[in-house]
Amino acid sequence: MIARYTLPEMAELFSDQHRYATWVRVEILATEAQVRLGHVPEDAVRDMRRAPVPLAQRIAEIEKDRDHEVLSFLAAYCENIPEASARWVHLGMTSYDLVDTALGHTLARATDLLSAAARRLRRTLVTRALEHFDTLMVGRTHGIHAEPTTFGHKLAGYAFAIDRSLTRLAAAREAVAVGTVSGSVGTYALIDPFVEQYVCQSLGLGIEPAPSQVVARDRHAQLVQAVAALGACVEQIALEMRLLQRTEVAEVEEQRAPAYQGSSAMPHKRNPTTSERLCGLARLLRGYATTALEDVALWHERDLAHQSVERVILPDSLAVAHFQATKAEELLAHLTVRPEAMRAALERTHGLIYSSAVLVDLLGDGTEREHAYRRAQAAANRTAATGTPFRDTLATEGVELREEPRPERFLVHHDVIRRRLEMLDELED
Repeated sequence: MIARYTLPEMAELFSDQHRYATWVRVEILATEAQVRLGHVPEDAVRDMRRAPVPLAQRIAEIEKDRDHEVLSFLAAYCENIPEASARWVHLGMTSYDLVDTALGHTLARATDLLSAAARRLRRTLVTRALEHFDTLMVGRTHGIHAEPTTFGHKLAGYAFAIDRSLTRLAAAREAVAVGTVSGSVGTYALIDPFVEQYVCQSLGLGIEPAPSQVVARDRHAQLVQAVAALGACVEQIALEMRLLQRTEVAEVEEQRAPAYQGSSAMPHKRNPTTSERLCGLARLLRGYATTALEDVALWHERDLAHQSVERVILPDSLAVAHFQATKAEELLAHLTVRPEAMRAALERTHGLIYSSAVLVDLLGDGTEREHAYRRAQAAANRTAATGTPFRDTLATEGVELREEPRPERFLVHHDVIRRRLEMLDELED
């Protein structure tokens, strides 16, 4: 995990010490279940609860010789448990009964953190979309002026994209919030299925229905893909904010600290660095999604090829996405919007953005479609070449306008989008 792109709450969740604390919790729960079954004395659980979580440094010290993290953890943990009770620790379990069950619990909590950040982002998008729902601006397709729209409409589209991402995250959370305590090849040969039921229920986890030795890795791939999809949605927002901050456009601007310096050589520079950073992080998330798919296929009941990969991509993908969503919310919450620049851009092409309305009017007057299109296009080409107002070049083509072109004509049904946005707004109440 890169500290620069990891917020404290996510860093703590994926720390070595937190992982070992979760392992201790799983071991205690499993032993509690064994006590209920009458297989282990009550004293064992009491002694296990009294023992501290072993320090990561101590486990690493033992692992230098054993080259096995779980066995090193168990050795360190049992150093502070009386021998008579330590013999019952990990009874009937295999390493990944511990590792995967704890991982399912951690991934569920990490997904909750990410979802909370995404909900805050959705909330801000809805708020600012409603604030600027009537703020006129030009819509662009292929980077070229198309027809009038509003800044609020643009933000509304992003709000719904984040909402869909939240749905995907919820499904992915359900997929990864599972555990297994089923023994070496998942047959429950040396452990009663009640132990698994007790442990997983206590941790709020589902159960892998047909375990091998590990939880199926398509679950983790689903999560990382959902995370990458959220990242791509954030990237779409950030990319648009970058484009709208270009000098030639200057319709929005990121908030910057008073001491901000955009260039070591050019004191005038005010760069869209936050938006650029958000776009870059999305590339990482897509890479993690591909890598997660590589982890799905394991040899037979399990191999170890996935483990080294997961140590990187699972904490990193969730941390990066959490950072990205959090910073995107801050970007939008403090974004300066310039309605006057947006309004000015509407007339930059001297009325060409109203060509579709002219075409519709000609068709309504009975002009054959190809002829109507060519007349409007000829006038548009003349305006583009000379800068003559579109209404004047239309007149040279013998086209009389029914009414003065204006942006509002294109927004007569705009309230249908507002109503849908207001329904999304109600989800936050």
